[in-house]
Amino acid sequence: MPIMKIRGGDLDLVEYDFKTFAPGEDLKTLGFEKNTYALKPKKGTVLVKAPARIHLTVLDMNRFAPDHPGGGGIGFAIRCYCTAEVSCIKKGVEIDYNRAVIVENFVAVFKKAVGYSGGFRIRVTDHEYKHVGLGSTSTVMIAVATALNEAVGSPLSNNQLRKLIGHNYVEETADGSIAFGFETGVGPAVSTHGGMAVMGDELTLIYHHSFAEKKNVYIIIPPTDISSAGTQEFDLLMNRARTLDYRDRELKAYLFMMDLIPALEEDNLQKIGNVIWEIEFRGSKRAEVEHHSFEIYHYMSRLREAGLEFVGMSSVGPSIAVVTALDRKHLEKILKPLGLKIAIGSGVDNNGLVITHKQ
Repeated sequence: MPIMKIRGGDLDLVEYDFKTFAPGEDLKTLGFEKNTYALKPKKGTVLVKAPARIHLTVLDMNRFAPDHPGGGGIGFAIRCYCTAEVSCIKKGVEIDYNRAVIVENFVAVFKKAVGYSGGFRIRVTDHEYKHVGLGSTSTVMIAVATALNEAVGSPLSNNQLRKLIGHNYVEETADGSIAFGFETGVGPAVSTHGGMAVMGDELTLIYHHSFAEKKNVYIIIPPTDISSAGTQEFDLLMNRARTLDYRDRELKAYLFMMDLIPALEEDNLQKIGNVIWEIEFRGSKRAEVEHHSFEIYHYMSRLREAGLEFVGMSSVGPSIAVVTALDRKHLEKILKPLGLKIAIGSGVDNNGLVITHKQ
């Protein structure tokens, strides 16, 4: 992999060696292995169903990088699911998933962290919407992590699992290796608890609350030839986005604390949508939207002008999330003149992870 340059300003230029490695080679157990856990491997299979996430914005891009999780942010869970099935076996690790290397790496982390010497049989099903802003990797990882933990007697807390994922968050490369990726902790937090979450730095969960319980969530994926993965994502997040967050991070934090959280407490979707719309033009979120050209702003502006309460691009896009009381038929009428279609019709998941056991 290439050495990437990070520029945050005229006097802020560093180089990041984008190293790749094999699963299990670089494990960060955060000192958890120093504790002694009373492991109780369970018979049968643990099934965990985890909702996907919409990641609305990072708070400050200057506070995270590959292999340095954090940065804060906000997002919410939607009724689009990944599942993980885990059984304890005597030895070895059997993985049924087309992205096995990212699971294999976390299994090695987990086993070392809790001192488990047995094996696992793992089957994963994801929502199949990759690199469009719905958090396929983070949703799969919290499902797998929770299932592993449950299968051996739940030695770690939800908070510990989220931090273990964040510090070992990887994406696969074209040659079958892995590399550290960007992780704020928003995805695992909302997948675990449901609703909307506000995250601080160091993967800290500041606040979570139910959100838009009786409203509809529609995901619209505009046509784009611009990549939101790999080196393109690195260049976007680590360069212009950092510069813009130097300028706007205080304002974004103010909007979170003084407007977004009170609006969530009031269940005021219109006010929440107004805050999100303001953030679309601020800091790193502006860089993410403009990465896909100003056409994304055009689409979102037209949707706002049509009276939709909540419109925002997820993560580095290009998915646009719409939360509204309107039904599918009404939204399709609004989208038709724009040449857009609904990719997913869903709602907010306010329950979070569902764990079941099969004998």
